[in-house]
Amino acid sequence: MEEKTIQIAGSITVDELAKALGLSVTSLIGELFKNGIVATINQRLDFETASIIIEELNLKNVKLEKKDTSTRTSNYTHELSDHAVLRPPVVAVMGHVDHGKTTLLDTLLHKKTVEQEAGGITQHISAYQLKHDDRIITFLDTPGHEAFAAIRQHGAMLTDIVIIVVAADDGVKPQTVEAINFAKSANAKIIVAINKIDREGADIQRTMADLSTHGLQPEEWGGDIIMVPISAKFNQNLDKLLDMVLLTADIEELKADVDIPAEGLVIESHMETGRGSVVNLLVTGGELKTGEFIVAGSTYAKIRTMLSFDGKPRGKATPSTPVTVTGFKELPNFGDRFVEVADEKTARKMALLNAQAIMDETASANVTSTDLLRMMNVADNSKTLNVIVKGDVLGSVTSVIDSLKMIDTGGEITLNIVSSGVGDINENDVYMAAGGHTVIYGFNVSVPINISKMAARDNIPVRIYKVIYELLDDAKREMENLLDAEIVEEEKGELKVQGVFRTEKTSIITGGEVLTGKVEPGYLVRILRKKQPLGEAEVTSVQKEKMDVKELIAGEIGGLALKTTSRIDLAVGDRLVFFTRETKKRTL
Repeated sequence: MEEKTIQIAGSITVDELAKALGLSVTSLIGELFKNGIVATINQRLDFETASIIIEELNLKNVKLEKKDTSTRTSNYTHELSDHAVLRPPVVAVMGHVDHGKTTLLDTLLHKKTVEQEAGGITQHISAYQLKHDDRIITFLDTPGHEAFAAIRQHGAMLTDIVIIVVAADDGVKPQTVEAINFAKSANAKIIVAINKIDREGADIQRTMADLSTHGLQPEEWGGDIIMVPISAKFNQNLDKLLDMVLLTADIEELKADVDIPAEGLVIESHMETGRGSVVNLLVTGGELKTGEFIVAGSTYAKIRTMLSFDGKPRGKATPSTPVTVTGFKELPNFGDRFVEVADEKTARKMALLNAQAIMDETASANVTSTDLLRMMNVADNSKTLNVIVKGDVLGSVTSVIDSLKMIDTGGEITLNIVSSGVGDINENDVYMAAGGHTVIYGFNVSVPINISKMAARDNIPVRIYKVIYELLDDAKREMENLLDAEIVEEEKGELKVQGVFRTEKTSIITGGEVLTGKVEPGYLVRILRKKQPLGEAEVTSVQKEKMDVKELIAGEIGGLALKTTSRIDLAVGDRLVFFTRETKKRTL
């Protein structure tokens, strides 16, 4: 049977999907109803939902494809011409947290940023340039903590060469492997800097062997990966590392066109009082100049000011150059591609088209795959944590949200991002948090006193953090508070009933021999007759030889007073199983 391909742009109505599948609308609505969705003919389904429904219908000859209607600048690419010129390499520095990435860059650039970063961890992408042998190299310092995987992945996508920093005394770690995978997926060349060779316990050969098991074979061992032992702290072998960067760049013959409209990528963006939107860009082609119009995603700018990475004014930027610009109407998204256009009219029109394309891509489908899967899971009793996220820059907001979504709750807790944005906590955030259990998280932002008082009055928690670990730990605790407590039972002993002396509506006096374990006042009792449960009770007192005692142990004979919630006709030969039951707070 010939395969049928259905293209979906964003979302599709039930009627359109039925026609495309050659089914009656009623039969498709019936299938949706079986999966817990009461749908109308004009209800919109997203791509994933349509895929699930087709799978449920067992239509093996139908293939779904996402139709690309996007005109976004992020999809813009430029083929190199014969006039392309050599450009500086763009080098990302990656690796496991605390392995020395920022120290390496600080030593190279004679800066001191480690102490300035909260918790000594890089939290944003930073771009720098340095000169070595009269040639420029552009460096990207990317965060190392797992919470910033989104930023780091973008960092790799911007990059020609990735220097993976591995501590010689610690070896390959999870984020080292992650960096390797990102570099490979971005088709970037890899150079390994084996750092901290000055440390006690440093083992270069072991580190190289460790790296070879992850697909990086050193040149010394017949592979193609350059590995340079260094000490970033003591500036040892750093010149050799830069030599290897330039050698790799020469082999790759990195080029860009300069006689084309400027293009590049948004590295970071944030708002500043008095300056408005402040955006870090990396130029990848053409020459970017002040006064020009550029479009990035659904916003545009007439470049008002342009600064180099070290804060010095400049009038233009060539390929592989990072700059900070002002003039954007709104903050562009981190990772968006920008492109120069002729005038403001063109810029506004392209931004509007991009905005429409973005809306189509994230179409407000009435039923999403998440909704469908939730409806299909009849046992779903998940609780929801509502969160508002504010950050100093868009990259941080993206990473915080991505990291929150990665917290594994076993499907019991649903994370709902009510809103997110750049800037300090404001009145609108507090209004949005009202009316439901919502936590406002701020990352590297502040809370004005009047807003703090407003939130306190409405019992809305506002938590501000400078270190991502602490924010995520807080969110995890909030989720744990939503989990139902776990009931834990521990069996304590067993007694065989040898006499029943009194039975009343809510009490029993009985006696017998403890077979295993022990029995104490306060224990709960499960009453069994030939393995069939008759009910539960509580031990109120224990006697031995008609004297109250604290416990009876295995092999002893004694009497018990039991408290019941209803009458239980206990008989000789029944067994009493003693246990404790407590509620225990669960953790993720």
